[in-house]
Amino acid sequence: MTRFRDDDIITYDKAGIDQAVAFVRSRTSLTPSVALILGSGLGSFADTLDEATAVPYEDIPGFPISTVEGHAGQLVVGKVGDVVVSAQQGRFHPYEGYSAAQVTFPLRVMAGLGAKSVIITNAAGGVDHRLQPGDLMLIEDQVNFQFRSPLRGSGTLVDEDRFVDLAAPFTPRLIDMALKTATDRGISRIFRGTYWGNLGPTYETKAEVKMARELGGDAVGMSTVAEVIVAAHMGMETLGITCISNKAAGLSPEPLSHDEVIEVTTQVRGSFTSLLSALIPQIAAK
Repeated sequence: MTRFRDDDIITYDKAGIDQAVAFVRSRTSLTPSVALILGSGLGSFADTLDEATAVPYEDIPGFPISTVEGHAGQLVVGKVGDVVVSAQQGRFHPYEGYSAAQVTFPLRVMAGLGAKSVIITNAAGGVDHRLQPGDLMLIEDQVNFQFRSPLRGSGTLVDEDRFVDLAAPFTPRLIDMALKTATDRGISRIFRGTYWGNLGPTYETKAEVKMARELGGDAVGMSTVAEVIVAAHMGMETLGITCISNKAAGLSPEPLSHDEVIEVTTQVRGSFTSLLSALIPQIAAK
């Protein structure tokens, strides 16, 4: 009998990460300082990068394969102005059958490529009544209701240092910087809040949304929480940005659908791109 459930065993180590890093470096000479994880419908930002090299996930040793509509499934290395970034154009989720450790493998690779900061984005349902479809929310805190951790299990990456302080997983300096940049860019519908990460793939019930609201959740989604934990584990500065793609279940008369998520995130593409394009050089400059 194993000590952990099979899907909690970390199946890669530093050597596996180094192999993936070496493969990506064989495709591009650029060294990124900022990593991006682009959620549902938000991956088009990677198409705006200059001097870009796109590497399909299936070509990179150890990478999972993205199975969700709206996720292109490639790692893109390129430039925003003079700043080199690596962009995960499509992410992975536990509901696809991946362990939390597998979900976060690409972030460890991007850190291995040189990234010291990460911007983690997602699309989520608004629980706070202030939040409307198309709004942006800067994540100040999170609730891991997936009950899975990328640091649970065994392996050289975690055996010596798995007890990570998550009192402030999102970097306050970056939140303030993003809010000011949004204001300067004329983006008025931007808020701060707590992201509530559920397992999915079903949308929440009305009772679950009520619970999330009463316990402090402002937006509900099915991603992000594992990646934030690993970013903290690696000491990366972290900024989380949620695109509110719909009202959470029971807060709107319309039934929820993934098509709505893609439609709304497409509509905010301009403001989202404007915000990231202005923000990334500031984050890199520190």
